[in-house]
Amino acid sequence: MLITQQIVLVGVLCLWPSPALGAQVPGPADDEAPQEEVPAIMPPEAAQLSIDDAVAWFASNQNEDGSWASPVLESTFELGFNVETFYAWQLAAQGLGIQAMLAVEETPERRAVLDKAVEWFLTTRLPKRGEGWDVDYVWTMLCDLVALVDLQDDPRFQDPKMQARIAKRGSDYVDLLERNQAFHGGWAYYDDPPFTQRPKWGTSFCTALVLPAYKRALEMGWSEEPDAIQAYDRALKYVQRCALPNNAYEYSLSSVPRVAGESISNVKGSLGRIQVCNWARRECGDERVTDDVLRKGLEAFFREHKFLDVAFMRPIPHEAYYANAGYFYHFGHYYAAMAIELLPEEEREAWHAKLRPHLIKTQRADGSLTDFLGTGYLRVASTAYTVLALESGL
Repeated sequence: MLITQQIVLVGVLCLWPSPALGAQVPGPADDEAPQEEVPAIMPPEAAQLSIDDAVAWFASNQNEDGSWASPVLESTFELGFNVETFYAWQLAAQGLGIQAMLAVEETPERRAVLDKAVEWFLTTRLPKRGEGWDVDYVWTMLCDLVALVDLQDDPRFQDPKMQARIAKRGSDYVDLLERNQAFHGGWAYYDDPPFTQRPKWGTSFCTALVLPAYKRALEMGWSEEPDAIQAYDRALKYVQRCALPNNAYEYSLSSVPRVAGESISNVKGSLGRIQVCNWARRECGDERVTDDVLRKGLEAFFREHKFLDVAFMRPIPHEAYYANAGYFYHFGHYYAAMAIELLPEEEREAWHAKLRPHLIKTQRADGSLTDFLGTGYLRVASTAYTVLALESGL
C-alpha cells in the first residue's frame, strides 16, 4: 500500500468506532478459523475433503443472479474506499471463483453453479475507476483476464457463440489493462498526486499474476493496440527489475531498494511475492528462473512461514513483522502451489504435502476461508485460492 493512502486509511480507522478483532468476521463464533496445530505434512486425501467443503460453500452462497459476495461496504475497516471499489472487488473475486469451479471435478450441481457464475460474469457491467487515488478496479482487470483466458481454453466452453462472448469481454479487459499500465510497465491499485488518467504506481505481484494470461490473450488476438507486444515486454521487465540479490522481490520498484532490518524487501517480507514472481517469469520463458531458483523461493516460504502466520487476519495492512499483510496468506499459498507445479514431477508431491496443512488449518466450519477481513469478496477470493492450490496437487 502507498504510504500516503495507508496514513489516510489508518486515520479513518482511528476516528471511527471499530469492532473488536474477534467480531470482524460475520457469522457464529464457531465459524472462526482455528489455526490449530496440524501435522507437518498431509496426504492428498485431506486435500480432497477440504476442496469438497469449499466447493459446497460456493454452491450454497451463490446469489440468485449467479454472482458471489456483494458490491457494498461490509466492514468499517474499509470506510476509506470509493463505493465503486466494492463492485470492482466483487467482480475480481467472481473471476477467482470461476477459476476454482473450472478446476474441480464436475458434477451436475457444480456445473449449474459454474454456468450461472459465468453468465453473470459475462453480462455484468465493466468496473470503473473509483476516484483519483483509488484505482482498485485494476484488481478486476488482473484477476478477470486470467479467468477469461481459462474459460476460453476450457473444453466445456467451446461453442462458437460462447467463445465470441468470452473473447469480447477479454478484449475489454485487455484494453483497460493497456490504458492503466504505468509508464514503467507495472500495474497496481493506487495512485499518488498529481492524479493522472494513466496511474503511475506498479507492484511486482500485481504485474506478475497477470503476465502469463496477458501473453496468452495477445496470442489469441484480444488486443488491437499496435504496440501490445511492447506493453507485455515492459510488464515482464518490470517484474524482472523488482528481483533482488537476496532472492526476494520488491513490493514496488525502487531506485535504491532497502533490504536491511525489518524491511518489506527482506525475504521474510517477500514470502507472498517471491512465488508469484518466480512462477510468472518462468511461465513467460525467463530462463534465469531455474528449478533451483524455484526451490530457493519455496524453501524460504516454508522456513519463514511464521511471518505469514502472524500476519493472518490482522485488519490493518502491513502491520505485522517485515510489513507482511494478512491478504498475502492465501494468495501466496496459491502461487507457491503454482511454483511447485513447475518443478520436476517426482518432486511435487513432497512440496504439496508440506503446503496442504497451512491451507487446511485456516478453513472455517462452513468450508470457506479468509485471511484479512471477513467481507464477502475476500471469502470468495481466499476460498478460491485454496481450492486452486489444493487441486493443483491432486
